[in-house]
Amino acid sequence: METILERFLRYVAVDTQSNEESESQPSAMKELDLLKMLRDELKAMGIKAELDEYGYVMATIPSNLDKEVPKLGFIAHVDTAPDASGKDVKPQIIRNYDGSPIPLTGVPGLVLDPAEFPELLDHKGETIVTTDGTTLLGADDKAGVAEIMAAAAYITANPGFKHGEIKIGFTPDEEIGRGVVKFDVQKFGADFAYTMDGGEVGELEFENFNAAAATVHIQGRNVHPGYAKGKMKNAILIGQEFNSLLPVEQRPEYTEGYEGFFHAIGFKGTVEEATLTYILREHDLDKHANQKKVMQQCADFINAKYGDGTATVEIRHQYYNMRGQVEPHYHIIEKAVKAMEMAGVKPRIQPIRGGTDGANLSFKGLPCPNIFAGGLNFHGKMEWVPVESMEKASAVILNLISLFAK
Repeated sequence: METILERFLRYVAVDTQSNEESESQPSAMKELDLLKMLRDELKAMGIKAELDEYGYVMATIPSNLDKEVPKLGFIAHVDTAPDASGKDVKPQIIRNYDGSPIPLTGVPGLVLDPAEFPELLDHKGETIVTTDGTTLLGADDKAGVAEIMAAAAYITANPGFKHGEIKIGFTPDEEIGRGVVKFDVQKFGADFAYTMDGGEVGELEFENFNAAAATVHIQGRNVHPGYAKGKMKNAILIGQEFNSLLPVEQRPEYTEGYEGFFHAIGFKGTVEEATLTYILREHDLDKHANQKKVMQQCADFINAKYGDGTATVEIRHQYYNMRGQVEPHYHIIEKAVKAMEMAGVKPRIQPIRGGTDGANLSFKGLPCPNIFAGGLNFHGKMEWVPVESMEKASAVILNLISLFAK
């Protein structure tokens, strides 16, 4: 069979970057290139699969048991983050990694260094896949896609492998918070599911941030600078002032664990007007509500100082913490722990400092914790993934299927 590395390299070659400024579903038509490929590959395995009008691939492997067991789903997203280009990805493959710094050869001087990324040393002797420094890699979440597809290929090639009914789902637009907005849980038909969208090997997550996006508009007043005294309102500087009012210690670079953050992700402006964009994240819902109040308080301060209408804030909900939806079905966490142990992986249950499609799916009635896909440094040019971690993730999928079959 095709190796998981061969699959992964084939998938990352397809540009699937989602577009947060688009209102279509999927947000970028190029996402369909990979989605169609996956549908056709599943069909070639003899698996019933379809791609719907919204860009969802759904597939079913019928049970080969003589008893009823829960229908189990595995889900991954095909899109890559807007934070860095996903076009013309040129992976580097480092076999038998020796623990030394890895030059990213597409950008002179750019190095993936264990001194800055000590996790590399946990994977000495393994095969590491990196970028060349000019794009992201796409392990988020094409590693998850490859892992699910490899498991599907194993099942279809080994009819003696016992399993209940298996559901497979591939989604677009997860990176822009719209991955399962139109996902039909009833049509998908799983009783429980897992997203293969976590990071380092061993990660297991069933709680995530509550999330919102905020857009702040600053209306300035442009006057010829030679005659601007007492008249000009520079929207660029007022926008900077707005940002300075937010708590510095609650920026992503200063937070960890259960700590939330205000993250400025965009700033476009002229003297006349400026727009700042933020994401707000908190595990605790009350603290998340307070974040929204703080944004408005900052706008109120700016308006009191510079005049009503200078600052306006629009806040858009993205997703909620799934813990309350998953915890009543804790046996699916226990089975994931067992499946990892069977694969020789030490489980690490921890909160997601982000979100997955599983969060919104859990609120749609499909309890859906998140399992490691194996990649690290997602969303940037320093992204990398060990091949052995992808192989272990695919083994965990098969182990879960076996456990549910019993």
